[in-house]
Amino acid sequence: MADLSTQFEKAVADSKNLSERPDNATLLKMYALYKQASAGDVEGKRPGFTDMVGRAKWDAWNEIKGLGGDDAKKQYIALIESLKG
Repeated sequence: MADLSTQFEKAVADSKNLSERPDNATLLKMYALYKQASAGDVEGKRPGFTDMVGRAKWDAWNEIKGLGGDDAKKQYIALIESLKG
């Protein structure tokens, strides 16, 4: 079985080739898990009210603050696998 980082990289590649575009809530979850896995906990200030997309992404990432990188990778891989059908 491939190591976790390799599986994660494959899931990231697979996410770009899904047959259907996920809904916004799923896209935010994908973003948050990816960022947590690759960069760790969210840093910096929450974007202002005028940046609604940036604010939604920041909020989604902030919700999983403290989740370990390996756990975030596992959840991301599982989410992409479930979307592949």
